Amino acid sequence: MSKNYSTKDGALTAVKDVNIDVNDGEIFGIVGYSGAGKSTLVRMLDGLEAPSEGEIDVNGTDVAKLSGRQLRLQRQKIGMIFQHFNLLWSRTVIDNVALPLEIAKVPRSKRRQRAEDLIKLVGLEGREHSYPSELSGGQKQRVGIARALANEPSILISDEATSALDPDTTNEVLDLLLKINKQMNLTILLITHEMHAIAKVCDRVAVMSSGQVVETGSVFDVFRHPKADVTKKFVSEEFTPQQDDSTITLDELIKKYPDGQIIRLVFHGPQAELPIVSEVVKKYPDLTISIIAGAIRQTQEGALGSLDLQLVGADEQIADALAYLKKMHVETEVIHHD
Repeated sequence: MSKNYSTKDGALTAVKDVNIDVNDGEIFGIVGYSGAGKSTLVRMLDGLEAPSEGEIDVNGTDVAKLSGRQLRLQRQKIGMIFQHFNLLWSRTVIDNVALPLEIAKVPRSKRRQRAEDLIKLVGLEGREHSYPSELSGGQKQRVGIARALANEPSILISDEATSALDPDTTNEVLDLLLKINKQMNLTILLITHEMHAIAKVCDRVAVMSSGQVVETGSVFDVFRHPKADVTKKFVSEEFTPQQDDSTITLDELIKKYPDGQIIRLVFHGPQAELPIVSEVVKKYPDLTISIIAGAIRQTQEGALGSLDLQLVGADEQIADALAYLKKMHVETEVIHHD
């Protein structure tokens, strides 16, 4: 599908030729920087915007062709979680969760029981009568998740739901989404600019840039072999420490050993638990090996690790060490060779 707008500066294409299949029961991630077209895509999926071209097939129903009552009923099958919670501040937790059921004219007794069950599911027992102003950011988002599940949707869309949260709370919310996915076999579409969220919970991912999907595949494969430049940037940011310390260390090592090579090792699965670097040190004792930076991430298909090293020594020995790493099925990239 595509979405075009007419602006005072001329035609604007917000989404161009996007074609995505999302399987029942999976967590599918859509990642992109600001302006990639993610928000427009979400609005079309929920029927708030109609595509200029193409269709949106949700379980056999083309959302783009619906209007009026049919569209309202379709929206009840799609739960939405938002970045800024969008709670009603004058309503308690239980009343916020029950709001979609109230709009759907579900009897009071049934909607109260459903709201209580959902509050328990998201871990907010005892806070039923609290107001949003009395809750932390993570608790507010839990209310938002419970509310999104009220009408028993077949799809849950998380639109930057963790962007306003601190890292620990983000992980708690992601763990909750993973629990809901497993427990309810609920299809979840995770819209984000955070590759950490993609790595932690998603099965597959589509990478968007300038309104287009530039890469798609399993999270494990995309992390191992990113193809598009924007994907490589996302993966690099996820595995590269944010502190300046590693950059300072790298500069110092390059100045001290200008003939050395900086290499990046990528481990996956059981390799992340093996003492591969120790084996290289033992096998090539004349090489000087300095660790610059490293990180490891868990995906739904296993662990992925990245380690930046500097190798200093004879070219022949360095070549032998790289060949040995290749023999051990460790993916190796030379990122600096002066």
